[in-house]
Amino acid sequence: MKHLITALVLAFAASGSFAASHAAAAPMKEKTPQQEKMAMCNKDATGKTGDERKAFMKSCLGAKSAGAGAQREKMKMCNKDATGKAGEERKAFMKDCLSKKA
Repeated sequence: MKHLITALVLAFAASGSFAASHAAAAPMKEKTPQQEKMAMCNKDATGKTGDERKAFMKSCLGAKSAGAGAQREKMKMCNKDATGKAGEERKAFMKDCLSKKA
């Protein structure tokens, strides 16, 4: 009986170290473009909830990658121009700036 318990303990310990060494050796997979797009859209959707978030995510994920890049650049430009504005003034400025055609 002691031999059986010892064998089980050794087998369990060996399997744990085997799994740990293989997990550490496995390289991390790079994100696919779709996963990167999902992460970007999810980050941009922060603060939105319910139907507003659902609509935003649908349009963001459905956008062509070139359009998404252009929108991101436009957002950066408007955000930079809004420096110093706060509250409703900033919200109104951003809405106006983002709605303008490029």
